Amino acid sequence: MATAGRLGHGDEVDGARRSRTGGACPRGLSPPVLHASMPLTAGLGSAALTGEDTHMQTAVTQVSDEIKRLELERYVLQMEVDGLTVVPPSVTGVTPEFLDRCTEVLLTEFTRMTGAPISLENGPEAELVWPERTGKSRSFLRDEDAPPPTQMLIQQIMQLDRCFRDLFVNPVVDALIDHAIGPVPFGGAKARRLSSTNSFVKWQGEYGYGESLGLHPDQGATPRPWGAQALTANATWCLTEYTKSDGALAYVPGSHRPGFVASAKVVQQARPVECERGSVIVWPGSTLHGAFPKLTKGLRLNAVAYYRHQSVLPQENMTITMKDAPWDDCENADLMRELIGFDDVFPYLKQSQEVPRAKA
Repeated sequence: MATAGRLGHGDEVDGARRSRTGGACPRGLSPPVLHASMPLTAGLGSAALTGEDTHMQTAVTQVSDEIKRLELERYVLQMEVDGLTVVPPSVTGVTPEFLDRCTEVLLTEFTRMTGAPISLENGPEAELVWPERTGKSRSFLRDEDAPPPTQMLIQQIMQLDRCFRDLFVNPVVDALIDHAIGPVPFGGAKARRLSSTNSFVKWQGEYGYGESLGLHPDQGATPRPWGAQALTANATWCLTEYTKSDGALAYVPGSHRPGFVASAKVVQQARPVECERGSVIVWPGSTLHGAFPKLTKGLRLNAVAYYRHQSVLPQENMTITMKDAPWDDCENADLMRELIGFDDVFPYLKQSQEVPRAKA
């Protein structure tokens, strides 16, 4: 089975991946700022969005019994209309104490990796500099024209603590990701798998990703045209409040739809995703997104689960990196096993098909 190249996630920026296909808001209407509390109709036929009296009709694909059982229809509709949805902690069930634990683990790991003390209130409490580049080393966080670092990526966070393994088997998010990516073509099995788990640690700095806001679609490395099923999807858990001045996620409403063409002025269409701490932002890999610069003191912190369709190459080879890790120490070991892909047919390491033998 052919696999696509590694894809982006979270606020990742790659200047070469700014144009894409998708869909725009109706002519003459301003895309709304997305808030977790924005009203949506209970049915799947229409949506009333905040903004300049923006009312949009949408045809939504069938929803699973799991979506219905968890009463997630409004979030599915929001994702179908805008290309992104925000689910508050009251729906996912995460508690302040749980978020505190996730935060504590990440701040401790940041200090271990960088040597710098750090706090939510002040950000890094020592001057940080990028290391000298050697060979072909490259980082999407490090623009050649950018000032000293104002963010870093902590990778493989699922291996750091059980809190992240529990977070990434949350049934509400799993149902939404499953809706976005859909089943495999044969047998109806679920196609979503984890690609990587990371945390963007972001502190004050006026540059951010520059004027472009780093806008890109995560599945930009895959050939177009894209179909209705997402090839990748993102669930970003907000461990701090998200506001525009605090460096919130930026996204272009409707950019996930077939027919959308990113113009030179696409940055002007970008809107902030503002939501309370503990919210989770979910979007398909076709949605154009980036991030605003953080203009305030302190940290913007998240935990990102980046998902892939089973046919897409993962960013982290979890079947190897998690094999001897405590992957089953979590709320739902069966789901974690499936998300990692331990039982997938591909890629194989040895003969996997039966071999006929000469009859004695």
